[in-house]
Amino acid sequence: MDFILQGVAQAIVLLASGDWETYSAVFATVQVSGLSMGASLLIGIPLGYLLGYLDFPGKKPLRTVVDTLLSLPTVFIGLVVYAFLSYRGPFGELSLLFTLTGIAIGQTILALPVVISLTATAVESLDRHLRLTLVSLGASPRQIFLTSLWEARLGLLIAAVTATGRVLTEVGISMMVGGNIKWQTRTITTAIALETNKGQFATGIALGLVLLALAFAINVSLSFLRRRG
Repeated sequence: MDFILQGVAQAIVLLASGDWETYSAVFATVQVSGLSMGASLLIGIPLGYLLGYLDFPGKKPLRTVVDTLLSLPTVFIGLVVYAFLSYRGPFGELSLLFTLTGIAIGQTILALPVVISLTATAVESLDRHLRLTLVSLGASPRQIFLTSLWEARLGLLIAAVTATGRVLTEVGISMMVGGNIKWQTRTITTAIALETNKGQFATGIALGLVLLALAFAINVSLSFLRRRG
């Protein structure tokens, strides 16, 4: 028990002193998470809207596939992205392997099914008379799209927070695609795994506290936005 208390005390010192090795992992995590979430929301929300709004042949099987991808293992995504970005892969010339951009690509693939599925669910939960009302008022497809998303805004917020939580806590993609390179591609989760294996509990606990703080901030923001909504 003593080593845990000592680790917490040392972790607080590391954070308060601005230890660059600790904060470099934090900055890398924030950067790569921002990139991946921006891409996944930009792509996933329109696709989720179409999946939830339209009726077309094969919709149910497609929805089943999307829902199944919610549990896609991160190590499998890391393996696939690694294969495509390696020098022997089709995108090897882009030199994206062992970069934050490469990690962001993998995390975008991880977050996309979450955003698409939860957005589709939010759109499907809207009042079924909303579409008829908008059409009768002469709304354009763009106006119907924007109005539907506004009405489903709380569901979209939940989708964004859920996807962000999965991105922040994943390890497999960051480790395999990023390579856990110090000062460059080492994220909070990979740093925690590495430092704990090395016996550096203080650094691991410090990064864990930062991860908890990020999760807390996201949930507080969601609660605030839900009250405002």
